[in-house]
Amino acid sequence: MIENAKLIELTEKYDSPLYVYDASKMESQYNRLTNAFKEVKNLKLNYAVKALSNINVLHYFKKLGAGLDTVSIQEVQLSLATGINPKDIIYTPNGVSLQEIEEVAEMGVQINIDNLSILELFGQKHPEIPVCIRINPHIMAGGNSKISVGHIDSKFGISIHQVPHIKRVVENTGMRINGIHMHTGSDILDIDTFLRATEILFDVARQFDNIDFIDFGSGFKVPYKEGDISTDVEQLGLQLGERFNQFCEEYGKELTLMFEPGKFLVSEAGVFLAKVNVVKQTTSTVFAHVDSGFNHLVRPMMYDSYHKISNISNPDGRMRYYSVVGYICETDTFGSNRRISEISDGDILCFHNAGAYCFSMASNYNSRYLPAEVLVVNGNDYLIRKRETFKDLLRNQEVVSLGTEKIPV
Repeated sequence: MIENAKLIELTEKYDSPLYVYDASKMESQYNRLTNAFKEVKNLKLNYAVKALSNINVLHYFKKLGAGLDTVSIQEVQLSLATGINPKDIIYTPNGVSLQEIEEVAEMGVQINIDNLSILELFGQKHPEIPVCIRINPHIMAGGNSKISVGHIDSKFGISIHQVPHIKRVVENTGMRINGIHMHTGSDILDIDTFLRATEILFDVARQFDNIDFIDFGSGFKVPYKEGDISTDVEQLGLQLGERFNQFCEEYGKELTLMFEPGKFLVSEAGVFLAKVNVVKQTTSTVFAHVDSGFNHLVRPMMYDSYHKISNISNPDGRMRYYSVVGYICETDTFGSNRRISEISDGDILCFHNAGAYCFSMASNYNSRYLPAEVLVVNGNDYLIRKRETFKDLLRNQEVVSLGTEKIPV
């Protein structure tokens, strides 16, 4: 990973708060997953755009050979702006209108539908367009309820109990199902969860003639702290790869095995750097207030997620306990009672595992500016998103007249 001295240099060059991404870590994670499934003849990794959607990151994964997994028409447009072949994009929305799906279909990308009524409407109007179906396998998996999306009460996917209805839609419309998809959740530790869901997908796939691929989603857990456990993708590659090859023989066709990793590819590649505004001692707690808040990094508040926090300005200092908090006028605690080397005003704190679902979930809450983003490639740093300014806050606001007066700007 990028050394502390380099990170401090980047904050001096680009100011704080700042997101920094290490391209070499993205590449090593991509290669690790590819190598884990090297026994599979046709493997396709589609990077989940929603994890980190900067167009330079999308272009980097395109260069590595990845496809792109999208969930909105805007993500499709971003992906196409990289020059990627539309056939290398899969579009898996949830709860969108038929109109949006039709607009995306016109762009030539792979459509993935997770709603029975939309499937029927789309098949009636566009039977010539092959469609993938997202199945809900009714498996509870993931780090917590907010990121578990394959259980029986989930809004995602078509229930496995509704497969006969899918077959009836296919028969009535003449449409073709060319892929089967699932995604059970994020931060999955037990590979048996994948293997159980695998058999469910295979049972569904057997009921459709001439599919081209099976997409197992993702959800691989990465380590967030020292000693933390993560998904054993190498063991999963051995077991799932062997079973997938066996299924292809049973099916009578070489299918493509797909995954849509996001967090696995970029989480550890990113750090978030924030400057300490002030250290505040109360009767029971020492607070380190930084020049950021949940407007820039909401995962700890939204998902109770853990991000290791280190003081890169004083890495060898005496260890003390701090609650690291932000400047938003609500409770925005990044970490409570964390053991961190002694913090002083002006120090730079580094929040680790900040590559996935961090900048992409940032906002202008409290009218704060979005931070800059930097990508480090082969030791060279590139500004891939400029820091916002006051003009950016006003850009899409219209000044209107209230009676005879204009609102002053």
